[in-house]
Amino acid sequence: MAETGLISPAARDALQTWLEVMAAVDGASPATVTAYRTDVVGFLSFMTLHHGEREGLGALAKITVTDMRAWMAEERKTGISARSLARRLSAVKSFYRWLARREGFEPTAVLSTRSPKFLKKLPRPLSESAAKEMLGEVEMDAAEPWIAARDAAVVTLLYGCGLRISEALGLTGDAVPLPATLKIRGKGGKERMVPVLPAARDAVDRYVTLCPYPVERGVALFRGARGGALNPRLIRGAMARARLRMGLPSTATPHALRHSFASHLLANGGDLRAIQELLGHASLSTTQVYTAVDTARLMEVYETAHPRAQRRA
Repeated sequence: MAETGLISPAARDALQTWLEVMAAVDGASPATVTAYRTDVVGFLSFMTLHHGEREGLGALAKITVTDMRAWMAEERKTGISARSLARRLSAVKSFYRWLARREGFEPTAVLSTRSPKFLKKLPRPLSESAAKEMLGEVEMDAAEPWIAARDAAVVTLLYGCGLRISEALGLTGDAVPLPATLKIRGKGGKERMVPVLPAARDAVDRYVTLCPYPVERGVALFRGARGGALNPRLIRGAMARARLRMGLPSTATPHALRHSFASHLLANGGDLRAIQELLGHASLSTTQVYTAVDTARLMEVYETAHPRAQRRA
């Protein structure tokens, strides 16, 4: 937990209120709230040391562009990556945007601070053949048939419906039997409707038939060996063992199956807006990264198949 000793009581109270709003109204996860708290506390603590006194709300309203540059420079000295610094700046801006509305001041100095540039990592989807093979391979070393069926059902939901692992494991007995369209509550509490393929429905039905624990309303659908809610670490482990047998790289993770779902839809003529809806992305720009993945794959094919490229080789 980030230390708040350098922060004034007024700033500390404002920060706590903002975090509560983030959790209650915006639906931020506990992990997100903790990360935001750490980032903003670090910023406010720096400003206290930078100005030589604890920053009350009045002082926070007067932070200048020079102050922001000093903070950014100090952060860079720690060796922090550009991506992490951009995330911290984003948290600070979010807090200031809220604080400025509440206190009635102009937050231009903070909000106009440019985020450091960094290369965005492209998703690393599996090939269509590898993704399909993974659905069967992941159950090969399970201790019991019902556990094998469970692992297969989970990864089928990740690839067949584009779910996050937290969304798949968040399903309860209420979802069975799976309907033609499943309502999923994603990040920020945002709901979306996801079509369920017959293969996903069949995989879940097989798991339910073999599972030794009763399927109950309001109780986790996917269970661990002792009957508690399934830990995502077990699915990651099953996929890690499967990818070793298949000779796949370490990027072949549960989340890569979600990436594969999106990229394969796009490659087969899927509409970008429709894919955005299926994935539950708030912004189309987030989904557009898959166009870059598709273009990159196209260029790989071009480089290996084009006659001129072959002659250069």
